[in-house]
Amino acid sequence: MAPKPASIKVRALQWLAQREHSRIELRGKLLRLMPEDTEPAEAASEVDALLDWLSTHGHLSQERFVESRVNARQSRFGNLRIQRELQMHGASLDASARQALRDTELDRAREVWRKKYGAMAGGQVPADAAARVRQMRYLSGRGFTPEVIRRVVKEGDMPEESSSQDPDD
Repeated sequence: MAPKPASIKVRALQWLAQREHSRIELRGKLLRLMPEDTEPAEAASEVDALLDWLSTHGHLSQERFVESRVNARQSRFGNLRIQRELQMHGASLDASARQALRDTELDRAREVWRKKYGAMAGGQVPADAAARVRQMRYLSGRGFTPEVIRRVVKEGDMPEESSSQDPDD
């Protein structure tokens, strides 16, 4: 039993009501809904027409998708991970959003490190090389840049400005 085109439209609107989707992601979901007896080219053209309709009526927006994905990921992940996820969805950051993420990456990495290791080590720098490597690998897996990782693991909970000042000044 083949689904009616309206049912595909309704399903797409239901998914978009739950959360923002990229065009590529929604296209894949909708193509999986198409009946198996439908020609692939016909199914693709029907889905693409629906996606165009959703875009022109403001239901599907790459800008909203990027904004929601960045907001959901920025507290836990670094710039590399966020950009990689967006590339998988066929989206990218604009220059101002990329700069804003770059400006906050050190603070975000420090907070992620603090949540994982700060309480254990009392906010201190790791004592041995194995602990340092483990912490660096953890932050790397979260998508933070190598420069930021080195600074966070070297400084611990202490920002560089306050740890480098001489107490006698």
